[in-house]
Amino acid sequence: MNVKKYWDQKITLEEYIAVAKERLQSAETPEDFKEYYRLGLQRMERTTKQFEVLPADLDRLKDSEFDGKILIISEPWCGDASSTVPATYLFFKMGGVPVGIFLRDQDQTLIDAYQTNGTQSIPKILVLNAENEVVATWGPRTVYGTSLLARYKQDPEAYPKTEFYNDLQVYYARNKGKDVIDEMLKVIENITE
Repeated sequence: MNVKKYWDQKITLEEYIAVAKERLQSAETPEDFKEYYRLGLQRMERTTKQFEVLPADLDRLKDSEFDGKILIISEPWCGDASSTVPATYLFFKMGGVPVGIFLRDQDQTLIDAYQTNGTQSIPKILVLNAENEVVATWGPRTVYGTSLLARYKQDPEAYPKTEFYNDLQVYYARNKGKDVIDEMLKVIENITE
């Protein structure tokens, strides 16, 4: 699938954060939904402050000779996105790789083409080649995050949703984006071998 049309509508991380702030203040945003934006903004701020680009990771990116782009499908209310989107964006920007964010809900055709287990789960990261074709995807969460979700789904009574959400956010806060970068580098290394 050629996603140039979506790439042309991408926004920066700064614009993505501004969207969250605008929606938080908007009278059109339902009051109970504003908490998701509030939490998302706090988590994105924490991630952008704590995220550290490791020289070894930049070397891996350079050694891969990747010459494509990264398009992140996301929404700023998403709990999984609040840590992974800033880390991914900042890493690839620092690595000299064109990167942008496409808001899932402005046109769901793109996320429908890259669903996870039949859902529009985000964030979904698309790895594009120079011709804007999707050559790989990642998401919506790291291997460890996915294992927590599987544990919750296997036995929600023994591992309730509130405990799952708490464990997931504690993991994201402590991990500081390291796993998503490692997993994205593995994706890129696999397609550039």
